[in-house]
Amino acid sequence: MLDFTEYTKIFISLFAIIDPFGTIPIIITLTAGMTAQRRERIGRMASLSVLGILLAALLLGEAILEFFGISIHSFRTAGGLLLLLMSINMLIGDKPTITPNESSDGEATASVAIVPLSTPLLAGPGAISTVILDAHKGTGAGHYGAMALVLVLLGIIVWITFLIAPAISRRLGKIGSTIFTRLMGLLLAAIAVEFIAGGLRGLFPALG
Repeated sequence: MLDFTEYTKIFISLFAIIDPFGTIPIIITLTAGMTAQRRERIGRMASLSVLGILLAALLLGEAILEFFGISIHSFRTAGGLLLLLMSINMLIGDKPTITPNESSDGEATASVAIVPLSTPLLAGPGAISTVILDAHKGTGAGHYGAMALVLVLLGIIVWITFLIAPAISRRLGKIGSTIFTRLMGLLLAAIAVEFIAGGLRGLFPALG
């Protein structure tokens, strides 16, 4: 088991990689037009999904990737392509929304909460690979327990992020939200390109 300082460093590094507060604009865009109850449900589901994904990465991440023969670079590239498709929809005004009929069984809510909010935006390739690497820094139940506590704290922060996002959205108004959607679509496209470029550099080192 590592000392407290090391776990603090792990927490700070993961917080910087996940950047929950930096995703507030995208959260606002993807949840525009939803009721407060639906947004709260998506926030709760997304935070639990982020926690579940990172815990799985902590305990089984490397084994899962090896079993399927998937590299973290392939995961990064695939995530970037997904984000690029989402950004195009936002830029052309065809952002998917949740209507009462679609959300009656919770399937549409789950789809937004898990993809793209939980992954690859929050618990993306960078966070997953970092957790896998940090898991190898120590051994024993104490180390994995401390790592799990770090991930729980991050999950709580993600949940808080979703709670404060609606207040910011209300200040923007309808016209502001429309403009905001286009700007965030452009920003998300840039993030997607970075994901794809990083993945391709890892898959094809000659490109770097």
